[in-house]
Amino acid sequence: MGRLSKCAGAVVMAVVLALIGAQPASAGDGRGGDDGRNGSGQHQRQSQYLALGDSVPFGYNPLLMPVLPSTTPPIVTDFVGYPELAAPKLKLALTNASCPGQTSGGFISLTPTTDDNGCFVYRFGLHFPLHTAYDSSQLDYAVSKLRSDRNIRLVTMSLGANDLIRCADQSTDKCASRLPTVLGDYQTNLTKIIKAIRKVYDGNLVAVTYYSPDYGDLATTGGIAALNDVTTQVIHNFHGTIADGFAAFAAASKAAGSPGKPCEAGLLIKLPNGSCNFHPSPAGAQVLADTLTAAVVCDPAYGDNRNREDSLVGANG
Repeated sequence: MGRLSKCAGAVVMAVVLALIGAQPASAGDGRGGDDGRNGSGQHQRQSQYLALGDSVPFGYNPLLMPVLPSTTPPIVTDFVGYPELAAPKLKLALTNASCPGQTSGGFISLTPTTDDNGCFVYRFGLHFPLHTAYDSSQLDYAVSKLRSDRNIRLVTMSLGANDLIRCADQSTDKCASRLPTVLGDYQTNLTKIIKAIRKVYDGNLVAVTYYSPDYGDLATTGGIAALNDVTTQVIHNFHGTIADGFAAFAAASKAAGSPGKPCEAGLLIKLPNGSCNFHPSPAGAQVLADTLTAAVVCDPAYGDNRNREDSLVGANG
């Protein structure tokens, strides 16, 4: 009970601090890619963080994208998501393998292109760079990375929103009639993904759940909440942890004086026409990073791993 209360308080405090003055880290902070060298010659024994998922962990910002049909690639280091902001606080070297537009089906295999929502076009059509280069599916890369790098202490994931977006775009009722089918397919895919990860990695695994772009939109919010419920169930089945982005954005919007309105609260990317894109602004990414950090620090498994590593460094260094 004491640990739970302390952790809940840590998450609330993280959100408040993000709103009253904590500044987002610069684009270069904590960014290590596959290399992750820290300049001290200790990369080989430095604890690693592998971020997986879609455009939210990628840090996608439509305002930074070239105007098509231009094929000039964006500067990938300009995209800063919650992994880049959380890694320095957790003292972890980051490998961010996320891809904007990644669906749960596309995460598993490059074959079902009909399940893609932009990742394959981004990678293979436009040949735009990811934070981390790889030629395989994201799952195959993650399994290979986890198998070969025994210093990974944290794996995070945000996945599934593009499954909902594709369904909503292809329906006239915001996916309401097809939602059970979409959620069932997502649960099957996510279970396969996490099972494959757990075969090669037994460390700290955290799913950062999605926020609603407008908590007053009951159809959209209900779909996102249902998706988050599936994520929570699957992650818990495999002894993982949830960082509750849904609750964090709701709390941050309320604290900013715009209950239920992340756009008005400055948590979403503001577009030139005054509306908001659904991707997190720097402030929104910071809220997710702080929520993740609080969830990780409160996880006893993370503390145990860090204590073992600190002892090892102390003995060998």
